[in-house]
Amino acid sequence: MTYDLRQLNVLTVDDNRYMRFLVKTILHGLGIKNVSEADDGSDALKSLRTFSADVIITDWLMEPLDGLDLVRMVRTASDSLNPLVPIIMLTGYTESLRVQEARDAGVTEFLAKPISARAVYHHLIEVIENPRAFVNSRMYTGPCRRRRQREFNGTERRSDSYQVEGAGGDLLNTDRVLEA
Repeated sequence: MTYDLRQLNVLTVDDNRYMRFLVKTILHGLGIKNVSEADDGSDALKSLRTFSADVIITDWLMEPLDGLDLVRMVRTASDSLNPLVPIIMLTGYTESLRVQEARDAGVTEFLAKPISARAVYHHLIEVIENPRAFVNSRMYTGPCRRRRQREFNGTERRSDSYQVEGAGGDLLNTDRVLEA
């Protein structure tokens, strides 16, 4: 299936001007015309006040506010306008612990540098075709971190009550979420 991505609003955040240009060029090549750019997480938060992003593509390491701090603020700040927005982390740091750290911060997808138009398209389609349930708990706010469906009955099974956003956009109270 092919998508008409012309109406998609994408915010790209990177302190490297060349990388922002490359991502923007790829997005334009995919038909996306509404692309806003920010130099770092702080600029991105300012931009989000006036630019209604459907997707955020952010680098990890930036000063003064890095990509992980941006993700955490978008997900949990009391004045966040869209805590449910899909966020794609674009970085060269692909070690397993880094991927887990990004996931635990609330990143929706992880895209490794160097990038290609195909990889960017694949990740955009992933957030469109397979939206993840949204979890809002004391310990975590963001898309459900589990991708596979499997029942877990061990001693570390989630047992405290938290909320999951259902397909209709409502937050549903539940005491567990199956892996997605």
